[in-house]
Amino acid sequence: PPGAGKSTVLPLELLDATWLAGKKIIMLEPRRLAARSVAGRLAQLLNEKPGETTGFRIRFETKVSAKTRIEVVTEGILTRMLQNDNSLEGVGLVIFDEFHERSLNADLALALCRQAQQILRPDLRILIMSATLETEALSSALGNVPVVQSLGKQYPVDICYEEVEIQKGIPAAVVRVIKKAAKEREGDLLVFLPGAGEINRTKDLLENDMQGISIVPLYGDLPFDQQQEAILPDKNGRRKIVLATSMAETSLTIEGIHIVVDSGFSRVANFDPRSGLSRLDTVTVTKDSADQRAGRAGRLGPGFCYRMWSEGKNGQLILNRKPEILNADLSSLMLELSNWGISDTNELSWPTPPPPGHVVQALELLEELDAIHENRITRRGKEILSFPSHPRIANMLLEGKDSGLAGLSCDVAAILEERDPLPPDSGSDIRLRVEALIKFRKNIRVNADSSTLQRIERISASWRSFLKTNAHSGDAEETGKLITAAYPERIALQMDAHSSRYKLNNGKSAKLPEVDPLIHEKWLAIAQMDAGQKEGRIFLAAPVRPEELESFFQEKNILKWDKSLGILVANAELRIGTLPWKSQVLKNIPSAESIPILCEAIRNQPDLLDWAENVSHFQNRILSLKTWRTKEEWPDLSTTALLASTEKWLSSSLAGIKKTDDFKRIKILDLLRGMLSWDLLQMAERLAPSAIEVPTGSKINLEYFH
Repeated sequence: PPGAGKSTVLPLELLDATWLAGKKIIMLEPRRLAARSVAGRLAQLLNEKPGETTGFRIRFETKVSAKTRIEVVTEGILTRMLQNDNSLEGVGLVIFDEFHERSLNADLALALCRQAQQILRPDLRILIMSATLETEALSSALGNVPVVQSLGKQYPVDICYEEVEIQKGIPAAVVRVIKKAAKEREGDLLVFLPGAGEINRTKDLLENDMQGISIVPLYGDLPFDQQQEAILPDKNGRRKIVLATSMAETSLTIEGIHIVVDSGFSRVANFDPRSGLSRLDTVTVTKDSADQRAGRAGRLGPGFCYRMWSEGKNGQLILNRKPEILNADLSSLMLELSNWGISDTNELSWPTPPPPGHVVQALELLEELDAIHENRITRRGKEILSFPSHPRIANMLLEGKDSGLAGLSCDVAAILEERDPLPPDSGSDIRLRVEALIKFRKNIRVNADSSTLQRIERISASWRSFLKTNAHSGDAEETGKLITAAYPERIALQMDAHSSRYKLNNGKSAKLPEVDPLIHEKWLAIAQMDAGQKEGRIFLAAPVRPEELESFFQEKNILKWDKSLGILVANAELRIGTLPWKSQVLKNIPSAESIPILCEAIRNQPDLLDWAENVSHFQNRILSLKTWRTKEEWPDLSTTALLASTEKWLSSSLAGIKKTDDFKRIKILDLLRGMLSWDLLQMAERLAPSAIEVPTGSKINLEYFH
C-alpha cells in the first residue's frame, strides 16, 4: 500500500544484495516530476546530491555519473537504453514502479526486458511494484511469478462521501467541497481534477474567497520550479491547496497534505482505429485510482478524503484502469519493435497484447512517414527513433533540418506539444501561434498567455539544442509544409469555395469553425483535430501550397462510363491520396484499366450490347440442352450469368471501345459459340438444331424456351 517505501527505501536496501554483484539498478517512473523527486529523495537519504550514487534520466535532462548505481528514468528512456544495448550489460535489476498505471511505454519496456532476460540475460532480475495492482492476473500473465507484499506505514484515512451536482461544471462543484473540507478539517488540501483547464478555472474561483491560503496548480506542463512549489511546504507558512491532475496519485509525497478532495474524474487519451486519431476524454475514475488518491491523505498522519460521489456509486466503480495499450496510438511502439527486429507482436510476451486494428493503423502511418518498408525499419525510421518524441514530431523536425527550416520546426513542435497560448476564438491558424512565440522571444508584447509561451519557448529551446540550430526569427509561411511531414494523412482540400468543410487525403472530412479566416485557403495541413462522430473538427492548421507537396503526388488514371453522354471518360490525374490537383484527358487508354469500367457499364446497362434475336435463340438452345442433358458440361449462357462474368468472355472484344456505338461492332453470337468446344457445338446442332427439314423439303425454324 502507499507509504511502504517502494520507491525511496527498497532500491537502497537492494544495493548491497549478493545477487546484484555491484551492477546497476534501473527504476522506471511514469512521469518526469516523479523521476526527479524520487532520485532527489534517494540522494537525500544517502546525504548526497543527484548524480552521485543515485541519479536520473528524463527527456532533455540527465544527472548521472560514473559512480551512479541507481538510475531513475522515465519509461521511454529505458526503451532507448534497451535499443542501444539489448542485453543491458552492467544492469542487474530493472524496477517498474507504479505499474498499475499500465502506460504504453511500461508495457513495451517490460516485454523487451523479458525477451532480453529469456535470450541474453538469464541473470537479469525484474521487479514490478504498485500499491494497487491486479497481482493475481499479472502474475499469471508473467508465468506465475511470486508476489511479495509489504504493509509499510500507512495512516488511516476517513472517507467522506459528498455527492454534488456538477451541472454547472466540475470547477464550481469542487469549489463547494473544498470550502467545506477546509472549514471542517485542518491541514493542507490536495484536490484531484481532470486537467489543466479545470485546475485554472478552479484556481480563479478560489482566489477571490480563500484569502491567506496559497493555491497552487500541479500538472505535467508546468515548469519544474512551479511543480516543486506545489510539492514543498509554503515558504511563508501559509495553508496550502494543491490543485492537481492524476499525476499526483503516485510516487510523490506532498508535504503537509492531510485532506484529499477527489472530483472523481480523470482525463485519458483514447485512440480511434477507424479515424487514426486520438482524443482526450474525461472519464470517471476507477477504484484503484480512487484508492491511490485517498492514500495521499495518509502519508504523513491520519487524514480525510472527500469523494464527490455517493457511497453507493463507489461500489459500482470499475476496479482497475484499462491498460493504455488498448486505447493508444501504437506507432511509437511498432517503430520500436521494428528496430528490435520484430514484425509480429505475437513474438513477445505481453501483460496485455496490443489490439490488431491499432497495430494495422500504426504500420500504415509508419509507411507514410517512410519509417518502415515491408515491415522493416528504414534509415529514416532509425533517424526518427533517435528523437525523444512521437514519430510524427520527429519526422517534422527532420524535415525542418533537411529543408533549412530547423528553427521553425522546433517552434512548431513545441507549440504542438503544449497548450494553446492564444485566447479562445483566436482562429485555427497555427502560424499565429508561431508569430506570437517569435514576438515573445523578442520581448514584444502579445495578446497571449505568457506562462504558456514561456513553456513553449523552453521546449523549443531544448529542440534547438538537440538539432544544434538557432532560434527562428523569420515569417511562419512554411509552417504548413512542416505539418505535412508530421501528419501526411491530414492534407486537406476545401470541398467548395470559401466552405468550412474540407476533405482529407485519407478520404475523411473535417470542418473549421464557420467564421475562421482559414476558410479563404483552398489547401490546408491539419495539425490538431478530433475524429468527431461523422465529421472531424479542425483546431489547428496552416495553409499549404500544392507545389510544396511534390513528394505526396501520385499519377493516377481515373476512368468512368458517363451514362448520359454514352462515352468513356478518361483523365490522367495528379492526386494526393483521394484529393485531385491537376487533370488532363487521357488519349491512350490502357485496356487493363478500361475493360473493368466497361464491364461494369454493361452490367448496369445490358442494352449497350446488341442482344439480337439470333443471340437469344442460341442462348435458349444451349440452356435447353443444359437442362435436358446434365451429364455434358454445357456452359450457362443465361443473360444473368453472362452479365456476371463479362470480364471472362467479353474482355477481348472491349479494347478500344470509347462510346456507345462502338459496342454494336461486337459479334455476341460468335463469342457465345466460342464458349463451347467443337464436340459440344456438333452435339448442339444434332440434338437441338435451329431448324428441321420436313418431308416437303422445306426448312422450318424451331423456337426454344427456357
